[in-house]
Amino acid sequence: MSIPFTFEFDYEYGAPQELTPLIRRIIARNPSAFTFRGTGTYVIGHGNVAVIDPGPLLEEHITRLKHSLTEESVTHILITHTHMDHSPAAQPLKEYWQAKTYGFGPHGAGKLEEGVQVEEGGDMDFVPDVTIGHGDLIEGDGWTIEALYTPGHTSNHICYALREENSIFTGDHVMGWSTSIIAPPDGDMTQYMQSLELLLDRDEEIYWPTHGTCIKDVKNFVRSFIEHRLAREEQIIDCLKKGYSEITKMVPIMYVDTDKKLYGAAARSVFSAMIRLIDTGRVVCEDQPSLDSTYKLATP
Repeated sequence: MSIPFTFEFDYEYGAPQELTPLIRRIIARNPSAFTFRGTGTYVIGHGNVAVIDPGPLLEEHITRLKHSLTEESVTHILITHTHMDHSPAAQPLKEYWQAKTYGFGPHGAGKLEEGVQVEEGGDMDFVPDVTIGHGDLIEGDGWTIEALYTPGHTSNHICYALREENSIFTGDHVMGWSTSIIAPPDGDMTQYMQSLELLLDRDEEIYWPTHGTCIKDVKNFVRSFIEHRLAREEQIIDCLKKGYSEITKMVPIMYVDTDKKLYGAAARSVFSAMIRLIDTGRVVCEDQPSLDSTYKLATP
């Protein structure tokens, strides 16, 4: 099953766009190979509102958010995860709006308690004013949001289900234009697959990722993500059968249509898949698994 990506959608940087009766979006001008057209900051409700993923420390975007919500009161700032395109603007905006921030925890929160040291590429300054976990409810003026703990892309990733519109803000867990990068040690493919299965068990009808446009055929879309990851695992197995024992040798074969500039990110995703194959007993590594390790098929 191929993934039915959607690349085209209408947007204007910095301009509030009304998407549904309860949802507006303001897109930051930070396009890249990892952010697509830019970070989409969501505004939930009217009058007393919540903001989801305020975005990067981009002055233009922060100013537009302030101006767009001048006549309203921001009561909650919700963070899906602590990558630099999602959470850094929370600090100046919470001071300006006098609003509390909500999130699973600081960067690496889902791994640090296990003694795992995560990479320093995240927003290491963010600490939520209110720590939330799976199933917690956040209620506002005319809206109710349920927190869904969905580790994988990062260990502190949270999706937010808007009950009044039967929809989920999926952050970077599920996006309509690309698969997510799963980069160990904070990224975890086993957890990511479990988090995809969690979405399949729910009944929401539409997803709103932080990058790109909405996803409507959500069940089939999530199933296609799962099948894509399982197919990647089989590609790894095939590479090992053919004698390619190093990740750097596998990436050009597995990602033949991918821009070489993205090979580094691809290698980290292969590494994460490799760890899952080790966890499931299909692959072995004689030393501590890393990007540079040598891998081989497990003996039947």
